[in-house]
Amino acid sequence: MKKILLLGGSHFQVPSVLKAVEMGYYTITCDYLPDNPGHKYAHEYHNVSTTDKEKILELAARLQVDGIVCYASDPSAPTAAYVASRLGLASNPYESVEILSNKDLFRDFLAKNGFNSPKSKGYTDVDEAAKDLFEFNFPVFVKPIDSSGSKGVSMLNSQDDFAKCVEYALSFSRAQRFIVEECIPNNGYQVGGDGFSVNGKLVFRCFNNQHFDAKSINPFIPIGITYPCMKPAYIQEKIHNEIQRLFDLLGMRSGAYNFEVCVDKNENVHIMEIGARNGGNLVPQVTKYATGVDMVEYTLRAAMGEDCSALEMRETIGFWGNYKISSQYEGILENIFIDEEFKMNNLVELSMYYNKGDEIPSFADTSGILGILISKYDNINEMIAKIENMAKYVKIHLKREL
Repeated sequence: MKKILLLGGSHFQVPSVLKAVEMGYYTITCDYLPDNPGHKYAHEYHNVSTTDKEKILELAARLQVDGIVCYASDPSAPTAAYVASRLGLASNPYESVEILSNKDLFRDFLAKNGFNSPKSKGYTDVDEAAKDLFEFNFPVFVKPIDSSGSKGVSMLNSQDDFAKCVEYALSFSRAQRFIVEECIPNNGYQVGGDGFSVNGKLVFRCFNNQHFDAKSINPFIPIGITYPCMKPAYIQEKIHNEIQRLFDLLGMRSGAYNFEVCVDKNENVHIMEIGARNGGNLVPQVTKYATGVDMVEYTLRAAMGEDCSALEMRETIGFWGNYKISSQYEGILENIFIDEEFKMNNLVELSMYYNKGDEIPSFADTSGILGILISKYDNINEMIAKIENMAKYVKIHLKREL
């Protein structure tokens, strides 16, 4: 039986564990959280941090695994590529994954290769960065170079509170490094989605519309996504071609990716993020509903060095959504109410990560996601109206705020 090592066993990674077992692989999981739900479905679990490259390399070599996967996790993507490269397993190039996983390296790579990219610079010292602030047009973002889920991200409209924003960013950076980056206004919805390359070619991608809430405690986290992508076909093809050019330069091989792309008022494409991994928050599951393509299966096959040539582009059929259930306040969860008519007409799948009586976090970052719901709609107007007014259909009741 072939062995596969999965980095992580969180709620969002459970689908990869279940699929690996279903596909007949001897499934091994690891992270430093033994109570994570994915571990109970695996054949074997090891308490090793997924960001510790050398310890994961030692574990993978000792267990003689045939493949290694980071599913829906930015921090462990370089680990998977590093270990695979050292053991001769299927993977994208480690150096390229490192570039994609570090915001300052990625922005520098884009600028040097003629891609549209916001003005940005990476720093380790707040005083050095403060001297350069006059070179940037406000508003600017201050971000950790190596975090995910909008952790540590702030937006500044002036130099006020810059030091506080840097301190916040560094509190989420393993490398103790941050980036200052100008804001690129979106023309319409920001584009997200997942894709897959086979032998370096982007053979499949499923773009979506990202929805934000300006009143949210963290307005930079999408509260939901919808399908199909509302950008015209020629814009989507333009995005596709820019991603392919990037893959060519990086020498990418076979695997899954998560995209975030901004299109400005002049229809210039700005690649904001590309993660060398599947999207989190059940994005691959919505993608399967919308297109019939099982991204989880192809991700595992690619990591095991198996043939993925059957994968081809498929268009979205129907209207689909994905919504993050969250609270603007910390507290004790009393109940989550979902409108009965919405349940009957729109709800497809519901995954909850907290129970009544649990102490819940606020939606300050993606660790504050209480659950995910997948929904379907009859038409585009219903889809947009409901996803942007989901507070009418999903209500969080707290026993008390903390």
